Amino acid sequence: MENNPSQNPRPGSMTVEECNDCIRRSLRNPMVKFLRKHLEKAGCGVGDNFIKAYDCDGNITGGYVPGEGIVVCSNRLILQDEVNQVIIHELIHAYDQCRAANLNWSDWAHQACSEIRAGNLSGDCHFKRELLRGHKKLRGHGQECVRRRAMLSLMGNPNCSKDTAKDAIEAVWDLCYNDTAPFDRAP
Repeated sequence: MENNPSQNPRPGSMTVEECNDCIRRSLRNPMVKFLRKHLEKAGCGVGDNFIKAYDCDGNITGGYVPGEGIVVCSNRLILQDEVNQVIIHELIHAYDQCRAANLNWSDWAHQACSEIRAGNLSGDCHFKRELLRGHKKLRGHGQECVRRRAMLSLMGNPNCSKDTAKDAIEAVWDLCYNDTAPFDRAP
C-alpha cells in the first residue's frame, strides 16, 4: 500500500492526522488491549509504529502486512468505531500470523481461515453492523455475513476467482469458524 492520496476518498472521511488520533484512542479500547496482550503473550509484541494511518487506493478500509504491521485507510473511514473495528479485525490476522509458524498468505485456505476468524471474532458481523449495511436477515445472519465478507476479502485479490474463494472457505469453514483463540468463545 502506498501513502498516496486516493482517487476515491469516502465523502466526509478522515485525514491521516485525524485517523492517527483515532488509532491512539483505539489503543485504549478493551478488545484492542486484549488482543495486543495476547499477541505479546504469543511472542509478537506490537510496538507504537505497528498501526499506521494512510490514504489508500481502492475500497479497502485497512489491511495487515506481515512483517510490517497494520494499515488503517483514513480516506475510507469516518467514525472512531470504524477505526476500532478495522484495528480489531487486523489484529486477529496479526495474531493468526504470530501463532501459526507456517501461515502462508498466498495459500487461499490459509487466508480464508484467517478471514473467517477475523469476521467471526472482530464484531464485523454483529447484527447492528449488518443492519447498517442493509442486511436484515434475523436468523443465521452471523455465519452468512462471515462467509460473505471472507469471500469479498479473498476475491479482492485478482488471482482468486469466485470458485476458488468459495472452495477455500468451504474447505476450512468448520475448523476456522470454531477456532476462537485467543478468546474462550466468540465475543
